Amino acid sequence: MLGRMLGAARLDVATYEEVESDGKATIQALVVVIVVTIFSVVGAMMGGGDDFNVVNALVVGVVRGVVSWAIWALITWIVGTTILNTEATEADWGQLARCTGFAQTPGILNVFSFVPAVGGLISLAAFVWTFAAMLVAVLSRAERKCTGAAEQIRTTQFTFSQ
Repeated sequence: MLGRMLGAARLDVATYEEVESDGKATIQALVVVIVVTIFSVVGAMMGGGDDFNVVNALVVGVVRGVVSWAIWALITWIVGTTILNTEATEADWGQLARCTGFAQTPGILNVFSFVPAVGGLISLAAFVWTFAAMLVAVLSRAERKCTGAAEQIRTTQFTFSQ
């Protein structure tokens, strides 16, 4: 699972293709979502501010993270297979759930959101990186024959692999 997380973070299309074809990886994707959520909640708690009930914050955070992930996978599946459907489009909810779950890996960096002066930048970097990973995950899974999208994926991979 860690290797898949690293591949997803590197925006490796082959990793996303491996994850989407492995029906048993849905549980792994769920674990990634939960881990990322826990790291994000811990980062927010370490930042102070409101008094946190640790258990409540973790439970609510994990439930929110899992529900958001499931809804996002559903929305991408509906949009990708109906509105943006092409002859090359082939996807089901599970495939997109696995890909988008692993695409959340860069969100682990949110554990550092409490660091003075750079915490906000780290969170922004995590957001942008996760967004790029989601694009790679969804576009690679949608199996589009779109040269522009494929070129964007390659450009994004190059940028983040440096």
